[in-house]
Amino acid sequence: MPAYYLEALTVTLGIVLLMAETFCSCKSKAWVGLSATIGLVVILGLTCITIGPDAKPDAAWAKWPLWNFYNFDSLAKFYKIFALVTTILVLLLAVDYRKILSRFTETPDSESGTGEFYCLPVFACAGMMWLASAKDLAGAFVALELVTVTFYILVAYMRRNVGSLEAGVKYLILGALSTGFLVYGIAWVYGSTGTMSLAEMPERLTHITNTTPLLFGIALVMVGLGFKIGAVPMQVWIPDVYQGAPTPVTAFLSVGSKAAGFVLTIRFLEPFLASELTRGPVLTLLLILACATLLFGNLAAIPQTNFKRLLAYSSIAHAGFLLLALAAWKPETAVSEGSVKVVSFYLATYLLMTLGVFFALAQVRIQRDGEMINDFNGLGKSNPQLALALTVLLAALAGVPLTAGFLGKFLVFSLAVEAKLWWGVGIALIAAAAGFYYYFKVIRAMWWSDAADANAIVLPCISKLCIAMLTIATLVLGFWPQPIWALLK
Repeated sequence: MPAYYLEALTVTLGIVLLMAETFCSCKSKAWVGLSATIGLVVILGLTCITIGPDAKPDAAWAKWPLWNFYNFDSLAKFYKIFALVTTILVLLLAVDYRKILSRFTETPDSESGTGEFYCLPVFACAGMMWLASAKDLAGAFVALELVTVTFYILVAYMRRNVGSLEAGVKYLILGALSTGFLVYGIAWVYGSTGTMSLAEMPERLTHITNTTPLLFGIALVMVGLGFKIGAVPMQVWIPDVYQGAPTPVTAFLSVGSKAAGFVLTIRFLEPFLASELTRGPVLTLLLILACATLLFGNLAAIPQTNFKRLLAYSSIAHAGFLLLALAAWKPETAVSEGSVKVVSFYLATYLLMTLGVFFALAQVRIQRDGEMINDFNGLGKSNPQLALALTVLLAALAGVPLTAGFLGKFLVFSLAVEAKLWWGVGIALIAAAAGFYYYFKVIRAMWWSDAADANAIVLPCISKLCIAMLTIATLVLGFWPQPIWALLK
């Protein structure tokens, strides 16, 4: 099956679900989310049998002009799988979160205003999948805007909640600003190289004598992409938007949107990092961004009392580690993994840990009506299984050995040391130490503090299963990471 069928099927699924939800009068809208989940699981299975033009060059479809804009290599396949898995888990989270959604959209006992909420992530997923195959800056921009516009709606979806509306406005304004930087930067890059094709960039770079306009364009594009990945100085939207958005949307932003931003960053920077003409200035820019992001994200997380806001700064901090891996740029060799695969591995482990935490956070929000750290007080007594799972996931985010999070950070430090980025290594060590403090602050609240609400938190079947699977995967991949490497190869 040609690879471009995947996005076509995903968009078709979203449209069919929208139409079905419109004409169906069912009181509960959970069936929309579950149907979307089943559809995406089928598409995920089809990903294993899709092929690109290189696998069947004689086929009529392999000669279409589409392949000038659409790339299907191992990296594209990995990030398509990443987008599908993320969206499936977010939809399952949203199904269990529908009580809060209905409260702030229609009335507490009506779900009539929540049906579209389960369809929109499907369209965002299609945009992320197109981004993974971006081969041209114009096509990448269109795919990125599909993702961004969908998030504009999702962030402000709880229209009866002031925090959600405020988050939507902030995300819209700053998102529009970042889009302006991105388009302006693409224009400068196009003007300097004469092409928007990323495949043609290396050859065009050999004919450039004055690099100033090109570097200016690269810097502008990185400002725009910095908004998507949560890098300083375009991170200012993250704490307020993460706190105000519905919890499933926050999880989607934290994992899916960040991964989409990083795959586009990798695609965009690869030609410039392969050229002696631009490699030095680009690596310097990446190192500055990494150090600033690491310091800001980790140090600003320390005084937080709202758990959702803490996870927002944590997201910024992890973006800093990922940027450090790119700043220590290393092409892949037969005997060692390069920066691209290290970033991809880190994002895969980050997916497991972060979504597991958000599943737990969503249930605390529903059953204790709060998202503060002290709302987790006494969780070790009221639901020790959930507290244990959350302890493992938070320890993994901090980088405790024998967890997947430790392996990701270890690979980043290894690249930085090999590249002799001593300033980056030093700042990353400080950042990692700060991470231990603020993650274990939540663990302390669960096990050593008394709960104001003695009622036990009872997990629904979906959340219970997802938390268990994500926690087990986090532990297993800590000492057996071969499944992720196999996907990357």
